Amino acid sequence: MQKLKIRRAEIGDLERLSGLFDDYRVFYGKLPDREGAKTFLFDRLRYEESVIFVAASAGDVLVGFVQLYPLFSSTRMARLWLLNDLYVELRYRGKGVATQLIEATKQLCRQTGSCGLLLETAKDNDPANGLYLSTGFNLDVDHHYYTWNVE
Repeated sequence: MQKLKIRRAEIGDLERLSGLFDDYRVFYGKLPDREGAKTFLFDRLRYEESVIFVAASAGDVLVGFVQLYPLFSSTRMARLWLLNDLYVELRYRGKGVATQLIEATKQLCRQTGSCGLLLETAKDNDPANGLYLSTGFNLDVDHHYYTWNVE
């Protein structure tokens, strides 16, 4: 496992982080939009609407990130975090970077008194599904997941 510095993203990371974020969006079939990515991330950081952890290699080169959004569980009457985005540059995959980022999210849960993490990924995303199971997540097979989109 490659040891990197995992830290919370700051506004000063915006330029480098927006490139990674745009690569993440392209991975999911979206058209490239680096300026849009930069604006989106700037707003999340500026208004503290999400928590973003970055993985930095030597020279503070960003090689991955994870973004979480705060939610609340009414039944558990506690904060719950949505792990919405996780991305590692191709050349750093399989080296433990994603695991280190996930460990940072778990630490955030502990520090904020949260009851846990929630995430989703595609059924055919085998690398991600394997990662989540290997880092202690449980696959929920008991519930349906629904979406509704504004057209």
